[in-house]
Amino acid sequence: MAAAATWRYRGDPEAEQPALLVQFSNGRLRRADDMHFTVYRDRDSANPRKRHRRILVSETERLSYVGNNFGSGVMKCNSLCRYFVGVLDKDSGQMEVYNAELFNMQPLLSDNLIADETEDYQNKSYREKMDLCIEAFGTSKQKRALNSRRMNAVGSDILNTAVTKAAANIIDARGITALIQDVAQDDVQNISIFLPPCHEDADKPENVYKFEDILSPGEYEALRVPAAVFINITPEEIIKKTEEKSHCSFVLEELKFLPLDEKSRDHKARCLWFLDILIKFSFLKVIKKKHPMGPECPHIISRKLMKNFTSLTYNNGSVQNLISASMKAKITAYVIALALHINNFQTDLTVLQNDMKLQESRSDCYG
Repeated sequence: MAAAATWRYRGDPEAEQPALLVQFSNGRLRRADDMHFTVYRDRDSANPRKRHRRILVSETERLSYVGNNFGSGVMKCNSLCRYFVGVLDKDSGQMEVYNAELFNMQPLLSDNLIADETEDYQNKSYREKMDLCIEAFGTSKQKRALNSRRMNAVGSDILNTAVTKAAANIIDARGITALIQDVAQDDVQNISIFLPPCHEDADKPENVYKFEDILSPGEYEALRVPAAVFINITPEEIIKKTEEKSHCSFVLEELKFLPLDEKSRDHKARCLWFLDILIKFSFLKVIKKKHPMGPECPHIISRKLMKNFTSLTYNNGSVQNLISASMKAKITAYVIALALHINNFQTDLTVLQNDMKLQESRSDCYG
């Protein structure tokens, strides 16, 4: 069993010359005997902030290394803990411990670095630095890709310049006022795509958004069978459907006030059934089924929903029907128009807003 060594502390926390420990950032030393170090200290020894500053320099046949204990690159471990070096006397079994400081030695790639070039490199973006590395060390494939990207960037700049010049020529030729009018007209046309056909010269409210533009005669006739469940609905059934949340709140509320007249009652029931289907359809995202609203939905209605309220998209090698944000806006516009017809062109949008989960700002736009 080895004899235990005793040790004695010989260091001084305020000592001017602590022992220096080094580590190399790019690997380990193979032959430490060949390394020679030179330490430099700040001349201003009277300044308490500068008198402990040290620069450690070492040279090999291939590279020069430098480390320091101040500045932005200093190792934080020196401020978080203390290092010591122990010297063991094998004869007496005593160890003397001295203060030490750890230096991180980094390779100095050039002896004549220019400050301006270093600062310019530090100001480059990550992409620009990577491009410089590819230029110096990249494979042939990487260099070809870099040249291709730079050529495309040049082509893009030329295109942007040409577009800017063409736009300036159009503005000079037509004038700002005419262009603003064209943009406003385009905005009106874009909005009209998502609204039912509007008849601004209508003599009655019901002719502004005609009922036939919302539901064609054939579609209206197809609603007779599925809407029959609403015609003779009882208050108890309405309460049960409310608890089950099988229909939207607007429809459940309007079912309480069905007209007594048979023809008017049938008309309102058909409208409510279609409005309920529209709202449910608006919550779908990607249509994967042939009959997304179930077998009870007439084929002509399913076809109307797919044709008028979905967008075609290509995904994973197949064409899909998608309910985009713009299509949901279109559904909302048709729901409001239909609700106006149901309630004699006076309706509270609050219930519909909650049913369709619309933000208040969006519902105000429709209002």
